Amino acid sequence: MKKDIKYKLVKASKKDIPRLIQYKEEIIYMYSKGLSGEEKENINEYIITSVNETLKDYYNIVFDDKIIGSILLKDIQEGKLIDEIYIEKEFRNNGIGTDIIKKLIENNESIYLWVYKDNTKAVSLYKRLGFKVIDETESRYYMEYNVKGKNKN
Repeated sequence: MKKDIKYKLVKASKKDIPRLIQYKEEIIYMYSKGLSGEEKENINEYIITSVNETLKDYYNIVFDDKIIGSILLKDIQEGKLIDEIYIEKEFRNNGIGTDIIKKLIENNESIYLWVYKDNTKAVSLYKRLGFKVIDETESRYYMEYNVKGKNKN
């Protein structure tokens, strides 16, 4: 890590819901352009429902007793799904997200994630870490890191 920031992951709780909703909104709206009012209403409703339903899978990223981000990590049949990772602006580019993902890679056989195609910085990071695109939608890639598949190339 660039600045060797010592962080820890701590299970999120109900008091974190407003911040998790804010993070999820920021991620979605950063890459969603030209939405109608109705689409925004539907997205906002989805965000609130989604955060409440998946709260047990959220972890806060904590540095110096301050929450600086979160990760939504789900157990799926095939392995782990990084459904969301968010780091507050002033803590980005310090290697925290990369470090979290590398530790997940070390401790899990298969990891999956969705990433917005327009988030080119993240896409290139995931590819550098060994993730491969296995599916895609109009706006996002579905990527996989598979320990067994590492030597397929």
